[in-house]
Amino acid sequence: MTDIATVSNAEATAAAVDAARRGEGVAVLVPCYNEAPTIAKVVSDFRAALPEATIYVYDNNSTDGTADIAAAAGAVVRRESRQGKGNVVRSMFRDIDAEYYLMVDGDDTYPAEAAGDLLAPLAADAADMTVGDRISNGAYGKENERPFHNFGNNLVRRLIRVIYGYAFEDVMTGYRAFTRAFVKTMPVMSGGFQIETEISIWAVDRRWRVADVPIDYRDRPEGSESKLSTFSDGMLVLAAIASLFRDYRPMAFFGWLGLALAVVGLCFGLPVVAEYLGTGYVAKLPSAVLAVALMIVAALSWTAGLILDTVAKSHRRQWEMSVYRVMEADAER
Repeated sequence: MTDIATVSNAEATAAAVDAARRGEGVAVLVPCYNEAPTIAKVVSDFRAALPEATIYVYDNNSTDGTADIAAAAGAVVRRESRQGKGNVVRSMFRDIDAEYYLMVDGDDTYPAEAAGDLLAPLAADAADMTVGDRISNGAYGKENERPFHNFGNNLVRRLIRVIYGYAFEDVMTGYRAFTRAFVKTMPVMSGGFQIETEISIWAVDRRWRVADVPIDYRDRPEGSESKLSTFSDGMLVLAAIASLFRDYRPMAFFGWLGLALAVVGLCFGLPVVAEYLGTGYVAKLPSAVLAVALMIVAALSWTAGLILDTVAKSHRRQWEMSVYRVMEADAER
């Protein structure tokens, strides 16, 4: 009886994977801003790769006719007036109802033929998010002509590994796939290109199952220009990492901050204590005041961490219940 059930489950899983590879129940999400040179090819490639999927192009105030070209190529075109990729992704996640979501940039740098490989782990219930990994096979290093982008990607990867203990192969990739539960329970807060970092950190913090899928990467074709500013957007990404660390791991954030303040306070305070023990006087009154102030602020930081950690755990419990509700609704569909 057990063998029959195992075979039946295996067949059901294989059927679900085959259906996902055809695009059944799949929404392809394409955020776009001035991608006229490439959007028609992107839409046609994904229509060929996932013939049963619905392709949504969200136009973000393009001025080059991107929306009209996408519609002519067969995409469902919607518009987001708030500028920024994060704002577009927020609207996509809110508006679109599907079983699986495949998000890809409209710049023709990601291969449509890899779509099935990104969707298969979701359909097999082996992952909640898959990541199109451009790094591990060396494709990004060979094709990308912006060395600071490589540096930024590696820096973000290392920070996430240090803070969260998870080693992404590629954090900044715009090619990902998600389950419905992942999409419908994620509060998108970013407005711009920080969105990939936010999604990655959210997945790790909420202990979603993540699978890296190596893909071939090609640089933008001639006439297509990147909208990412290496330095300004890079600083926003680093600020987002710090902000999310504070929000998701407040005890660690404020604990380390308090420890740093306490160490500085001791550096100022220990000579004052030694002087008092030796002479019975405190000649360095400003140093003593500063040391006491730093220790008080350190204690306040630890206290804030404890309080906010309790709040964060309460939010996690509420979020877990929202995931249960979404999954129950999916089972009833």
